[in-house]
Amino acid sequence: MNQRNKNKSGNQADLGTNNKGIKMARIVRVDRGIYHLEGSEGIFLAELRGKFQENARAAADYPAVGDYVRVDRLNDKDGHGMIAEVLPRKSQFSRKVAGNRLDEQVVAANVDTVYVCMAMNHDFNLRRLERYLTQAWSSGASPKILLTKEDLCQERETCLREVEEIAFGIEVFMVSAFTGAGMEAWKDSLHPEETGVLLGSSGVGKSTLINTLLGIEHLDTQGLRNDDKGRHTTTHRELVTLPNGAYLIDTPGMRELQLLDDEVASGSVFSEIEALAKQCKFRNCSHQSEPGCAIQTALQNGQLSEDRWGSYQKILREQRFMEKKLKERERREEKSRKKRS
Repeated sequence: MNQRNKNKSGNQADLGTNNKGIKMARIVRVDRGIYHLEGSEGIFLAELRGKFQENARAAADYPAVGDYVRVDRLNDKDGHGMIAEVLPRKSQFSRKVAGNRLDEQVVAANVDTVYVCMAMNHDFNLRRLERYLTQAWSSGASPKILLTKEDLCQERETCLREVEEIAFGIEVFMVSAFTGAGMEAWKDSLHPEETGVLLGSSGVGKSTLINTLLGIEHLDTQGLRNDDKGRHTTTHRELVTLPNGAYLIDTPGMRELQLLDDEVASGSVFSEIEALAKQCKFRNCSHQSEPGCAIQTALQNGQLSEDRWGSYQKILREQRFMEKKLKERERREEKSRKKRS
C-alpha cells in the first residue's frame, strides 16, 4: 500500500518559482494524462516526465487532484510544463480500485475536510454512510456530513436523528441548493486556504452545491429525473476556488466504495461497538455465545441494532481480507526480487 504522508508541506502560499526555474503548482484537474495546474501565473497544462513514470511503483504514486507538484515550464508557445515531483501529501482520500486488483486509487489529496454527501430522498442509506465515514477517518482529514436535497425529504428530523446516532460528534449539515436551506451555515464553515472534497453517490447534487456557492454554472449538472433521482453528470475530479478563498474538490459519483486495510478507522466510526467489546468477560471473546459477552447483551436489550453490528462485521472482514491479500502480494514481490538479485 502506498504510504500516506501526513506532513504539512505544500501550502497554497508556497506556489511560485525557485532559483532553479522549477515552479510550484497545484493540480486542479486531470484529463487522461493531461494535468491542469494552478501556479502563481494562473492555469497551465502539464504532463509527467518519463523519469517520473519510470520511478512510480504504484497508481497511488501518480499525481491526483489537490496534489502540490514541482514542474518545469517548457519554452513552447503554449507554456506547458513537465511534472518532476509530487510533494508529500498531508492527507489523501483513497479507495481500493474496482474489481479484483488491490491497487489504491487516490481520489483527492491535501484535503482538510471530507464532506460525505448523501441525498435525503432515494439515496438515504446509513450503511453506505458508515462505509464512507470509515474511509474518511483513514484519510488524515476531518469528516463532515452533507445531507443534500433537504427539500425532498418529508421526515427531516427523523433522518437527521438517525444520522447523528451513528455520527458520534461529526458535524452534520442539512442543505438544499434548490431552496437555499442550510446553505449559509455550510458556507460559513468553509474557511479561506482550506480544502474540502465532496464525495458520494451519483446524483446527490455535489456539483449543484458547488455552483450555488460560486454563484455561476461552472460545473455541468442535470436536473432530477421523474422519480426525483439525480442524473450522473460529473466525469472528472476538479478543484475550484470559492469567492472567500476556500477550495472544494468535486468528484464523480461512486458506484461502489471498496475499503482499504485500516482497522483503526473502523474503530472510530463504530466506537460504541469497540467500547462494548472491551466490556466482555473474555478478552478473546468471539461475540457469539460466550458467557458475559457485552455485545450479545447489547443486541438482546436493543442497545445495539443488528444492522449496525452486521455492518461493522462486514467492514472489518473486508479490511482484514485486504490486509491478508496485501501481505501475500508483498511476500510474492519480495520473493521475486530475491530471484532477480
